[in-house]
Amino acid sequence: MIVTEILARNARMYGDEIALVEREPAKSFRRQINWKEFDEEANKAANAFIAKGIKKGDRVIHLMMNCLEWLPAYFGILRTGAWAVPLNFRFTAEDIRYCTEIAEAKAIVFGEDFPERISRIKGELKTIKDFIFLGPEDMKPEYAESYGDFLKGAATTDPKVPISILDEAALYFTSGTTGTPKPILLTHRNLEHACIVENRHHNQTHEDNFLCIPPLYHTGAKMHWFGNFIVGARAVILKGVKPEWIIEAVSEERATIVWLLVPWAQDILIAIENGTIKLQEFNLHQWRLMHIGAQPVPPSLIKNWKKTFPHHDYDTDYGLSESTGPGCVHLGVENLHKVGSIGKPGFDWECRIVDEKMRDVPKGDAGELIVRGPGVMREYYKNPEATGRALVDGWLLTGDMARFDEDGFIWLVDRKKDIIITGGENIFPVEIEDFLLENDKIQDAAVIGIADERLGEIVAAIIKVKPGKKMTEEEAGRFCEALPKYKRPRKFIFDDVPRNPTGKVEKPKLRKKFAGFAESFKM
Repeated sequence: MIVTEILARNARMYGDEIALVEREPAKSFRRQINWKEFDEEANKAANAFIAKGIKKGDRVIHLMMNCLEWLPAYFGILRTGAWAVPLNFRFTAEDIRYCTEIAEAKAIVFGEDFPERISRIKGELKTIKDFIFLGPEDMKPEYAESYGDFLKGAATTDPKVPISILDEAALYFTSGTTGTPKPILLTHRNLEHACIVENRHHNQTHEDNFLCIPPLYHTGAKMHWFGNFIVGARAVILKGVKPEWIIEAVSEERATIVWLLVPWAQDILIAIENGTIKLQEFNLHQWRLMHIGAQPVPPSLIKNWKKTFPHHDYDTDYGLSESTGPGCVHLGVENLHKVGSIGKPGFDWECRIVDEKMRDVPKGDAGELIVRGPGVMREYYKNPEATGRALVDGWLLTGDMARFDEDGFIWLVDRKKDIIITGGENIFPVEIEDFLLENDKIQDAAVIGIADERLGEIVAAIIKVKPGKKMTEEEAGRFCEALPKYKRPRKFIFDDVPRNPTGKVEKPKLRKKFAGFAESFKM
C-alpha cells in the first residue's frame, strides 16, 4: 500500500483522533490536527498543485522548518504523482539553486526562514513557475503566493492520480557537509518499506505516541514516524531541543517513543545530573522506548541512560538516505548486552562486509559495509557514474567501515574517508571518540587527522568539556594512556564539536579549522 493510501485509510478509521501535534515551547504555542484534517489538507494541497499545472513526474521543492503543515504539504505533492523534493533548512542559497536546477523543479513551497535566500537566487531558478510562501503575510515576498491563498477553494477530495508502488516518489539530497549535495531518488516502494521495517523493529501500536524532534526533511525523522503512521498512532512535532522542553513534551503529551541524537541525549543526562531537570516533577512512566541513530553511539552514553531510565527499552538504528533512512541495520531492544554495535540486518535486509574487490572479509576484520533490501534507492538522479560506484549487483556500498563479531553483530568502525593513517597504521576515529566519552568530564569529542611530515598524519582530539568541569591537555593525555600508544591523540583541542541537524559530527569543518585544509568532493 502506498503511503498516500495509508493516510486515507487512517482518515477513514481514526478520523476524529489526533494525528499530529505541534509544540513550540519558546512561544508557549501548541496546535493539533486529526487524521481527517490531515488527509483533507493533503488533498487540498494536491488539488491546488494540479491546478497550477503540476502533474505526475514533475518535481516540487519543499523547503520548510518543522511545522504542522510540513507533512500535509509533503503528502499533497505525493498525491499529484509528482516527486517531493525536501531540502535541508541549512542549505545556502547556492545549494538551493543547485538542487532546484538538478531537479528541474516547477514549484517551490518555502517557509518564513527562507525568503532572503530565495530572493537572492530567484532570477536563476529558471524552471520554477510558482513560488508558494508559508508564513506571516508581512514577510511574504512580492513574487510569491501565500499558502493560504494557494489552498483557497481547493477540493478536499482525493484527486485520484494513478500511482504505482514502483513509481518515483521523492528526491532527497544528501546534507552537503562533504561537498555538493547528491540527489537520491526514492520510490513509493521505498517509502512503504520504511513504514513496515520501522514498525517491525519497534512494535508500534495505535496507542503509541512518537515525539519527533529532528528535521522532517531528513529521511531519519520521517521514516521513524512512519512506524506510528502505519498504525494510525499520533505524533508530536517538537520545535526546539532544550532538554527541559523534551522532558516536558514527553510528560504533557504522554509520549511513548522518542528518537534522540547523541548530543540531545547527553544534554538531557547533564541537565538531570546538575539538577536543571528534576525527574520527579514529570509524568514519564509511559515512555517505553528511546532510540538513537544517524551517528555512532558511545556505549558510555547508553550505560548512563539506563542508570537514569532503567525501564526504557533502547535501540540503535543505522541507515542512510540511500537506504530510505534507518532500518537496514538495527541493534534490537533485546540486545542491550551488545550496546556499541549497530546490530544485525534489519527486517527484509541483507548485509555483508567486504574488501575493495567485493569479497567478504573474515569475521573480526574491518571492511566496507554493504546492504541490500527493498529500501535501497533507485539511483543518484542524473549521475550514472556515482550510481555505478554506489550500487553493485543490487548491493548499496555504504562507505562505512565495519566488522562482524563472533555473534554476527555489526560494529561500525568509521567512515572510509575519516580513517587516519599514522606511521602506516590505520586508526579509526570512532574507537578513540568512544574512549574519550568514557571520561565523565567530557561532553562531546571528535577525532581527526592532522598532517605530519614523519608519520603522515597524527591523531588530534577536539574535546568539549561538560559545563562546570575543567580539563587540561595534560589531564587528557594521562587519561589516553590507557589506549595503545599509536592510537593516542598527539594533540588536544578544547572547542565545540560541530554537528549537523541529524547529529553527525561535521568533520570537514574541523579539518578545515584545525588541519588547515578544505575537502573537495566529486560526485
